[in-house]
Amino acid sequence: MEIVVRWSAPLPAEPRFLRLLDDVEQDRFGAYRQDADKRRFLTGRVLAKTVTAERLGIPLESVKFDATCDDCGKPHGRPRIPGADLTLSISHSGDLIGLAATPAVPVGLDVETATRKADEGLIEYALSPAEAQHLTGLSGEEKARAFFVYWTRKEAVMKATGKGLKIPLQSITFSRYDEPARLLASGDPALDPARTSLSDLKAADGYRAAIAVLTTEELSVTEEHWVP
Repeated sequence: MEIVVRWSAPLPAEPRFLRLLDDVEQDRFGAYRQDADKRRFLTGRVLAKTVTAERLGIPLESVKFDATCDDCGKPHGRPRIPGADLTLSISHSGDLIGLAATPAVPVGLDVETATRKADEGLIEYALSPAEAQHLTGLSGEEKARAFFVYWTRKEAVMKATGKGLKIPLQSITFSRYDEPARLLASGDPALDPARTSLSDLKAADGYRAAIAVLTTEELSVTEEHWVP
């Protein structure tokens, strides 16, 4: 399965981008207090609408999403166009926003800054015993780097299922952090190793990222940095 992941720096809150937001999205944009959060949300929506317009062959201005949350009914769920052969996943961290799109197959994208710390409490919370064992003997910097390889993989597969943290992080085990990404074991029926494909991504300097797709097909992922 060929997938393009599109990355972008935060876009400025200019009229040419803001006019692409519908009324619900304008409300969400205005509800953020921090300028950085406003720009991340705006960038994610512009990326998603740009890719959707390209894939579906429709005018950019005509792209309208339904982002209704399946759990609570509020408009903060995954953006989608009902009936379209397209699934989207947006992720952001620091000054990097990413968008992955697949043909109506569940997909999850995650990106994290590489400067975060990984203390023992976080490692114990997130990693399975086998994964934690792989971190034994690593220096602090090496341990943090390895941990966030696992973390982005876990976030990606949970986003793909749509269940998020309802799946205990310790219940899933991946291949070693320095090996190609594979789901080895899962304690949740929503994740079947035989039907889960992953790839660690380059993203950008100072970041870790991963993509997961609930499919039996192997992934061929191309990353591109978008400048509007």
